[in-house]
Amino acid sequence: MAQEDNKQKPGFPIRGNDDRGSKKPPRFSIYWVYALIAVILLGYQFFNPFNTVDSGSVSPLAFKDTMLAKGDVEKIDLVKNKEIVRIYIYSDSLKKPYYQDKLKKAVPASNTSPLFEFQVTDWESFNSDLNNFYKENPTVKQVPTKTINEGEWLGPVAQTILTVLFFIGLWVLLMRKVGGPAGGGGAGGIFSIGKSKAQLFDKGTKVNITFADVAGLDEAKVEVMEIVDFLKSPKKYTALGGKIPKGALLIGPPGTGKTLLAKAMAGEAQVPFFSLSGSDFVEMFVGVGASRVRDLFKQAREKAPCIIFIDEIDAIGRARGRNAIMSNDERENTLNQLLVEMDGFAGDAGIIILAATNRPDVLDSALLRPGRFDRQISIDKPDVKGREAIFKVHLKPIKISQTLDIHKLAEQTPGFAGADIANVCNEAALIAARKGKDAVDMSDFQDAIDRVIGGLEKKNKIILPEEKEIIAYHEAGHAICGWFLEHAYPLLKVTIVPRGTAALGYAQYTPKEQYLYNTDQLIDQICMTLGGRASEEIFFHKISTGASNDLQQITRMAYSMITVYGMNEKVGNVSFYDPTQENTFTKPYSEETGKLIDEEVRKLIDSAYERTKALLTERRVEVEKLAQELLKKEVLFQSDVEALIGKRPFEEKKLLDVDKNGTEEHHSGKGAVSEGVPPYDSGVSVPPMKAEG
Repeated sequence: MAQEDNKQKPGFPIRGNDDRGSKKPPRFSIYWVYALIAVILLGYQFFNPFNTVDSGSVSPLAFKDTMLAKGDVEKIDLVKNKEIVRIYIYSDSLKKPYYQDKLKKAVPASNTSPLFEFQVTDWESFNSDLNNFYKENPTVKQVPTKTINEGEWLGPVAQTILTVLFFIGLWVLLMRKVGGPAGGGGAGGIFSIGKSKAQLFDKGTKVNITFADVAGLDEAKVEVMEIVDFLKSPKKYTALGGKIPKGALLIGPPGTGKTLLAKAMAGEAQVPFFSLSGSDFVEMFVGVGASRVRDLFKQAREKAPCIIFIDEIDAIGRARGRNAIMSNDERENTLNQLLVEMDGFAGDAGIIILAATNRPDVLDSALLRPGRFDRQISIDKPDVKGREAIFKVHLKPIKISQTLDIHKLAEQTPGFAGADIANVCNEAALIAARKGKDAVDMSDFQDAIDRVIGGLEKKNKIILPEEKEIIAYHEAGHAICGWFLEHAYPLLKVTIVPRGTAALGYAQYTPKEQYLYNTDQLIDQICMTLGGRASEEIFFHKISTGASNDLQQITRMAYSMITVYGMNEKVGNVSFYDPTQENTFTKPYSEETGKLIDEEVRKLIDSAYERTKALLTERRVEVEKLAQELLKKEVLFQSDVEALIGKRPFEEKKLLDVDKNGTEEHHSGKGAVSEGVPPYDSGVSVPPMKAEG
C-alpha cells in the first residue's frame, strides 16, 4: 500500500498554464441555421409584416348594428375558403371614438387594408341575415361585396417545418441523454450501449503511481513486475522457450493494495492499459454484458500487446449453477463470453488479463484454471516490516516530530491493512492540526489508532458513578487475565473512556505475528476475553450487559475450535467448514452431532470461565489496584500497569528462550496445532485485538 505523489490530478486546472488571454472564436454550428429559419417562419406566421394595420376581431352583431347601420363600411370581402368576413372602413369614419378605442393605434392616411374581421360558420345563413338587414333598414346603403379565395401556402408550410424541426430537436436531445458517459452525448448514442466502458491508459497517458509508491507488497511486486518486464523485453524470456502469462489474479482482503498495484502497473507498463470494474459489464438490457466483453477484447486486439485490468471480478465471475434460486442467466452469459475470450478456440496473443477480488472462494473454477489465470497472487495484510514501510510512504507529506518512532507504530498496529494505515496517518495529522501543533507526534498517532480501533471518543457521555465502577472492574479483569495468562497477548492499553456507538471501555493488546494457534493459546484467549464478566461476578456478585461483545467473540472461537479445527476429543478430527458454501440450507452433520457440538462448546466455555474466576480470585488485590487507578486516570498504559503490579511474569522466560536458542520460541504445550486458516469471509473467528466492555 502506498501514498500517491502530491502531483496534479486529472480534471483540475494547472495554475500558470491556462489560456485565459487567448479566447477561441465561437465555433459555427448547423443548429444556428435551424434556429434562424425557425425565427423567420414564426415571424411570417404571427407578425405578417406585409399588413400595415392588423385586423381586429368584432362580432357579427356589432358589424350590422354599429358599422353597417351608421354607414361606416366602405366594402367587405368574403373569404370563402377561410370562412372570414373582412371589413373596410371609410377613412373619415375612423376618427370616431368607437374605432379609436378598437384600434388603439395611429390610423393610416389611406385605408388599403381591412381593419376588422369576424368568423362565419354558415355562408347561406350569413347572406340571408344580410339581406334581411337591408330589407328591415331601407335607408342603409348596400356596400360592395366581393367573394375571394386566398392562398394558404405559407401557414401550412411553416407549421410543417416547425413540427419537423421540433421532432429533430427532440431526437437530438434524447441521443445526447442516452449516449456517451454520464449522458454527455457520446458517439453512437443509444446504439453504443453494447460498447465497452473500459478506460484506456495509452503510452501518452500519464499515471502518477509507480512501483516505488507501493510498499509492503514485495512478493506481489516481483510477480507483476515480471509481467511488465515481459511486455517490455519479451525476447529475454522467449529465447528460453517461455511463454507470456495470460493472466494474473490478485487475491487479498479489502484495503491491502490490489487496485493500487494495478495502478502501478499502468504507470510502469509502456503498453496500453484497459481498466474497468466487473460491474461495468452489468446492464438492464439482456445481452449487453457479453457484447461489452466482445467489444473490450476487440479493442484490446487492436492495441496488442496490452493489459486488461478487471477490478472486483467476482461481480461477473461467480460460480455457475451453484444455487438455482439465485441463478442469473445474464451474468452467466457474460461469464461464458469472458471465458471464451480469455482462452477459447481462437486464443489471442499479447493480451494479459489482470483481475482483483477479495472473494476467491465464490469464483468459477473454469475462470481460475491455468490458461486463463496462470498466476494467483496472494496479497495478505502486511507484517511488521511491511507496515513500517507503508508508514514511511504515507508519512512523506506529513510534518512529523523528530521523536516519532515509526517502528513502534508498526508494532502497535497488527492486523492493519494499507488503507487502515493511510487512515491512521490522516487522522493523526487532523488531530495535531486541531490541537494547534506544528508537527505530528506520537501522542497524536496513539489517539488516531484509538479512533480507528474503538471509534470516536465520547467525553461528554454521562455515566453514573456506579456504572463507571463496574466498567473499571470489568476492564481490570480483562487486563489482569491478559497479564497472568502465558499465551494471552501482551497488554498495550486499558481505558474506561467511552468510544464508538456501544463500547464503554476496552483493553487493547498487541497480537503476535503468527499463523498457527494451538489449543492452549486459544483457551487462554477465551479466558482473557471472559475476564470482564468474571470480574463483575466476583466483585459485585451480579453480571451486566457489558460483556455482550466478549460473549460473541468466545462463542465464535469455541465453535471454530470444535467444528472447524477438530480440537475436541468427542467430536473428533473432523471439520464441518464448507469454503464453497454450497450447503446453505442443510447442515453437514446430523441432529445428534449438532447436539454433541453444542454440549462440548458449553463445556469448553464453562471450564474456561471457572478457570478465569479462579485466577481473578487469586489475583483479587491486583484487580482492586488496577480498577481504582482506572477510576482516577481513566487510561492506563503498559508502563503504568508494570508500576502497579510488577512486570509480566512470562517476559523473563521469553528472554531466556531467546538467549538460549537465538530465536523466540512459541510454547505450544500439550494442545494440537491448528493449520490452514480459512478464507477471509469464512466467519471463523480470529483472536481479538481488543476486549470491549
